[in-house]
Amino acid sequence: MAVPARTCGASRPGPAPTALPWPGRGPRPGPGARRPPSGPPRPLLLLLPPLLLLPLLAAPGASAYSFPQQHTMQHWARRLEQEIDGVMRIFGGVQQLREIYKDNRNLFEVQENEPQKLVEKVAGDIESLLDRKVQALKRLADAAESFQKAHRWQDNIKEEDILYYDAKADAELDDPESEDVERGSKVSTLRLDFVEDSNFKNKVNYSYTAVQIPTDIYKGSTVILNELNWTEALENVFIENRRQDPTLLWQVFGSATGVTRYYPATPWRAPKKIDLYDVRRRPWYIQGASSPKDMVIIVDVSGSVSGLTLKLMKTSVCEMLDTLSDDDYVNVASFNEKAQPVSCFTHLVQANVRNKKVFKEAVQGMVAKGTTGYKAGFEYAFDQLQNSNITRANCNKMIMMFTDGGEDRVQDVFEKYNWPNRTVRVFTFSVGQHNYDVTPLQWMACANKGYYFEIPSIGAIRINTQEYLDVLGRPMVLAGKEAKQVQWTNVYEDALGLGLVVTGTLPVFNLTQDGPGEKKNQLILGVMGIDVALNDIKRLTPNYTLGANGYVFAIDLNGYVLLHPNLKPQTTNFREPVTLDFLDAELEDENKEEIRRSMIDGNKGHKQIRTLVKSLDERYVDEVVRNYTWVPIRSTNYSLGLVLPPYSTFYLQANLSDQILQVKLPISKLKDFEFLLPSSFESEGHVFIAPREYCKDLNASDNNTEFLKNFIELMEKVTPDSKQCNNFLLHNLILDTGITQQLVERTWRDQDLNTYSLLAVFAATDGGITRVFPNKAAEDWTENPEPFNASFYRRSLDNHGYVFKPPHQDALLRPLELENDTVGILVSTAVELSLGGRTLRPAVVGVKLDLEAWAEKFKVLASNRTHQDQPQKCGPNSHCEMDCEVNNEDLLCVLIDDGGFLVLSNQNHQWDQVGRFFSEVDANLMLALYNNSFYTRKESYDYQAACAPQPPGNLGAAPRGVFVPTIADFLNLAWWTSAAAWSLFQQLLYGLIYHSWFQADPAEAEGSPEARESSCVMKQTQYYFGSVNASYNAIIDCGNCSRLFHAQRLTNTNLLFVVAEKPLCSQCEAGRLLQKETHCPADGPEQCELVQRPRYRRGPHICFDYNATEDTSDCGRGASFPPSLGVLVSLQLLLLLGLPPRPQPQVHAHASRRV
Repeated sequence: MAVPARTCGASRPGPAPTALPWPGRGPRPGPGARRPPSGPPRPLLLLLPPLLLLPLLAAPGASAYSFPQQHTMQHWARRLEQEIDGVMRIFGGVQQLREIYKDNRNLFEVQENEPQKLVEKVAGDIESLLDRKVQALKRLADAAESFQKAHRWQDNIKEEDILYYDAKADAELDDPESEDVERGSKVSTLRLDFVEDSNFKNKVNYSYTAVQIPTDIYKGSTVILNELNWTEALENVFIENRRQDPTLLWQVFGSATGVTRYYPATPWRAPKKIDLYDVRRRPWYIQGASSPKDMVIIVDVSGSVSGLTLKLMKTSVCEMLDTLSDDDYVNVASFNEKAQPVSCFTHLVQANVRNKKVFKEAVQGMVAKGTTGYKAGFEYAFDQLQNSNITRANCNKMIMMFTDGGEDRVQDVFEKYNWPNRTVRVFTFSVGQHNYDVTPLQWMACANKGYYFEIPSIGAIRINTQEYLDVLGRPMVLAGKEAKQVQWTNVYEDALGLGLVVTGTLPVFNLTQDGPGEKKNQLILGVMGIDVALNDIKRLTPNYTLGANGYVFAIDLNGYVLLHPNLKPQTTNFREPVTLDFLDAELEDENKEEIRRSMIDGNKGHKQIRTLVKSLDERYVDEVVRNYTWVPIRSTNYSLGLVLPPYSTFYLQANLSDQILQVKLPISKLKDFEFLLPSSFESEGHVFIAPREYCKDLNASDNNTEFLKNFIELMEKVTPDSKQCNNFLLHNLILDTGITQQLVERTWRDQDLNTYSLLAVFAATDGGITRVFPNKAAEDWTENPEPFNASFYRRSLDNHGYVFKPPHQDALLRPLELENDTVGILVSTAVELSLGGRTLRPAVVGVKLDLEAWAEKFKVLASNRTHQDQPQKCGPNSHCEMDCEVNNEDLLCVLIDDGGFLVLSNQNHQWDQVGRFFSEVDANLMLALYNNSFYTRKESYDYQAACAPQPPGNLGAAPRGVFVPTIADFLNLAWWTSAAAWSLFQQLLYGLIYHSWFQADPAEAEGSPEARESSCVMKQTQYYFGSVNASYNAIIDCGNCSRLFHAQRLTNTNLLFVVAEKPLCSQCEAGRLLQKETHCPADGPEQCELVQRPRYRRGPHICFDYNATEDTSDCGRGASFPPSLGVLVSLQLLLLLGLPPRPQPQVHAHASRRV
């Protein structure tokens, strides 16, 4: 599109410069001052001084087009490229640093990373670490079985007979509303002294164990007191284990009765409200107590289910889902005359956190109507379990039915689908207070190797939705030693503050017999667990020798990461495991899918791939080459991988023996050490040292100045060969201190940075040194002092040429403040060494550009000026081309980086938008660049994000509302004698007693950080350069609002040079590309679609779901009777006035534990 001629240069440019200095800029504006948005340009004399000005390249002849021709803009691009390259050659110091390394070749050695040897060594070290925990586990499990077998049950045991440390005692004594304060507890609780232990991140007592009992279990019951009695003997075994292995962390016995005994003793982390912790619902206990499960939950939603009963059912289903782990598969359906799934899942799906969340939300939408049809419900469930065309657990199969009662036994369905082998267990739950005959429900459970439970009220939900695990544990107990297999869990958050851990688990069996000649007991006593902190495993892996972009990772049979640098959950909920898939920790592609499958299958392998990686700040995506090497970790379910870029095959190791190791003096006496002292900063530049663990006694600090001070003080006492220090880290730090100081001496010190509009020059090294020159520039230095955690450092290693990094700006924040011209743009590049045919990149150097001055320089370089005179305007009848300086009212000229962020603009009003995604600056033009393949989009999901808390729901321990009767109900005498009236009345009484239960949010109740924020899924979008490398002209077609634009990549940089007509109107604002991270209300990509293409996984290698000797006669008992209003009111008043308010364990659930 041709536009009328405006103004342009009068003559053609000459030869191009190598670098344009910037002297004579005059005084800087005062604070808050801004240059005017328009006005005459600066005199060219100030911009291009005669002493350093080189001839400019001649451009092709003039054209009649007002919009610059393609070859003109290519000429501007070459000038920009040459200017950037010239400045970096003079100030960047790449070549100079290469020479310095070669001159100091005697001070270091080049070592090689051999991937196969490295990964096998680390796998062996992890195996040895875990094997020590396994031996401790076996000693504990054997001892527990012996102690329990020797224990004599006491019917008349009393609370005062038992002496133990109650971990919650201190918190309960401080709480005037607690049970023990109200009742005056008779339990003899030990009072202990504690000492701080950094390994546990807690105060501990190594002489005693601690006991935690769930809030909804009565401490004084006979079952609990007997459990406390026999488990006391475990204390000595715990202590002996620690004597043999001082690195042991928490040793825990989780009992099937709900009692937790752990060592060493420490006070329980008291939550703000109700403590809902129950060891039987912990991920490690569930995994150790039973084999994997295929479960179908069917819920009766017929019209007979009253409002309150339906609420109880919804809560019960949610609690049931919480007993499932990632090794299990589940589906949930509702039924009346017909059965249908409650969610979009049409078959069994993995019981992971996200799928369970879908179920829980869907269950809340169930509505009661129609008539009861057990046949429809059970046929649906059996069909689900018989579907062999899907991924499933293929172990325990079970149906869980929640109903308010019915007459039909559906024997014909069981005969058709389940008899005579009875491979599917049936568990039935009678929910609510009613006068129905429960015999059919009992029969269903007993005839199908299951169990019958009653859930009359809110207090019975948690206990009765987890007791089924006892039944599933029977085949394990009967299998004996064959089932005594140590399993290692997913990563999860330790409830006692240890952080992220994995736990080794081993089931503990009841070895007693019911009588002489009788069959042995088939109850599981509980699960032993020993924690291993992820940080302890990480210490076994090499880190600084692998370079900034090399790392070690490990995954389990589900493909979830155990170790990975991207495993960084923003918030954790100790009720759920931390499940981050390897393909979500990295950007997924076919090669990584293949690697993941091979690792899950326990194979060894090596593969070099070209893949995409996110930058550390998650704003950019780079296409890189990586070498993956992997091996299985024997005796575990884990597999270990090593990732190395080709340039990290070799690394430098300082060899300072000639200088210091022969002289037993403190390191502070070393020659190069003086350049770490703040007294040298004014002349040598400011030094930031990476906050690494150089020595055990070094005090860490988030303030780098304070950390450097601590480091210097320690070095005045420590000799170079001290056993308490990491000599590799320490010596490399000293080496790089001297190397970077020589760069200052040879290159930076004699240069005038202001002449070239540079705010700073800098160098960062693998050894942990970041040197910024001059010293005053450190005041505005915001990059991470750990080079391996600095985005500019890691990106420079992965990219050839000069990497521009504009300041980060969020669209929701205020624009940059251009006060005192201090806003800078980083330009960095890697220093590549070639030593004896071995190539490595041990450092990154760069400059920090003055934004405003370089924006002016950008205009000049993209203009038709030939020398330092004022540009001339074209006459009214002349035909010439516009340029980016004189015609900035009509022509938009910008530099955009490879992520789509604005770096420089010829528009003064856009200077404060530098660093923003360009779509926020010019949506129309950015969309055109994307549509013309200058940019490619990569979308992914962050499953570790934290979001503001959602409005409270009723998915917690208790439903928030109750059934509200109508006026007609109150006037109906029959209603007052019905189950609904009794159920409502009971809930009101419960509400008086457990007021906080009805008000507590589950997260708040457990003292979780989720009271403030919760985990969520965020959608991330990054842009990176597409396939177009050449110069390109195009038109944004929009009728009268059409725009011409030209785009071209700048060679040896990550920049795109774009010249476009300024928009004449806003009618083309049809679409806007989004780069900002957005919240996914549906919990990420559509779960209903994802389950149709499940990722490859393998379940545990063992399955115990059947034993011919299993005794299924204990299958639950219950009774029902028509409620009498007078009797029931009297019972409730007695409960209020005289009996302990906390609900006791169900008799039928624990009677069989008496031995």
